[in-house]
Amino acid sequence: MLRQVRRGHVSVEDAVDRLRSLPYEDLGYAKIDHHRSLRQGFPEVIFARGKTPEQVEGVVRRMLGRGHNILITRGDEALYRRIERLDPHAKFHALSGAIAICRDKKIRGKGKVLVVSAGTSDIPVAEEALVTVETMGNRVQALYDVGVAGIHRLLRQSRHLRSARVIIVVAGMEGALPSVVAGMVAVPVIAVPTSVGYGASFRGLAALLGMLNSCSPNTAAVNIDNGFGAGYLASVINRL
Repeated sequence: MLRQVRRGHVSVEDAVDRLRSLPYEDLGYAKIDHHRSLRQGFPEVIFARGKTPEQVEGVVRRMLGRGHNILITRGDEALYRRIERLDPHAKFHALSGAIAICRDKKIRGKGKVLVVSAGTSDIPVAEEALVTVETMGNRVQALYDVGVAGIHRLLRQSRHLRSARVIIVVAGMEGALPSVVAGMVAVPVIAVPTSVGYGASFRGLAALLGMLNSCSPNTAAVNIDNGFGAGYLASVINRL
């Protein structure tokens, strides 16, 4: 922006107006961290659950002027319709509830991120991870329903596992799949426990504890159903 001012492409008044909202813009109900992309390489992500549609719309409206990709997690169809009116390029991912506006499609990750789900019921969380990874400028591939109940399904996909630079593994029940995958590869494996399972799974706690106790040392776990957190961390690793 300073170079544009020096070259006469942006007036001093316009530059001052832009700087007013740095490092954050105060809307009263939200303080939008416009500075985050400069500090961390990614803009702020909007968690929709617990916010009113009007609040989410207000944040998106202010972020659109910055030219960044915008990601909203845990939204729904009604919220998507409101966001679509602000930008027709918005895309709704119904399984995960993610809403993405991808204005910058440049690939910034150094390699491919692979998102693996143990079962079909784990796909909503896996999709949240996949959309996050994609929105943050990575090449991404999905590999679904390859859990330990039929391990031959995973073994047939070993070439995809070996071609990835970072792997996200999403599993419920006993959460065994990340340990198996990590034992087959030489890259970081981010384990995501899901709340899928019967009573003794304790809504994902059993899977989380299993992943935290993994004997594969290249595995790290995020919180239950936190596909976004896994996708964000994978994106950071993939830029190193």
